[in-house]
Amino acid sequence: METNAQDQKLNKYEMENQTVYTGFSSFTDAEEHAQKIGGTLVEVGFKDGNDNPQITDDAGLIEKKLHYFVDAGEEYKFIHSSDPGFREYADELQKIKAKLLQSPPDERYIANFEIENAEDPIIVLKNNEFESVTSRERSKYLKHAKVYEIGVSTSES
Repeated sequence: METNAQDQKLNKYEMENQTVYTGFSSFTDAEEHAQKIGGTLVEVGFKDGNDNPQITDDAGLIEKKLHYFVDAGEEYKFIHSSDPGFREYADELQKIKAKLLQSPPDERYIANFEIENAEDPIIVLKNNEFESVTSRERSKYLKHAKVYEIGVSTSES
């Protein structure tokens, strides 16, 4: 794991004669990192329920100038903390958290664990209803999701 100028923790993958970095918190951060290290923007897909990256253009991240997208079918929607709709759902999470604080200690610990440990929070909706909170990393393993991230590629020399 490495960091870039914004002190983001980047994931580093060695693949197909290139080094690919993912984990950027915005498209702009990825662009700046690419310029800094002389790299190229690429879309990286995690499509098999594991941490096995593939270079792809399935989600059109570069064209849409997005840094993260999850496809888990029509009934699921993943909302990243940087997405415009995140704030309204985060307010709902605060209400849930307030209710949890009034519950018995054992329930509070178990339920709070998931909310408190989402380091880069992703809200998961099922049929437009709140289902859970997860992290970017864990989203790769949920709901048979296909996770797409913007990456920066450099050729191995």
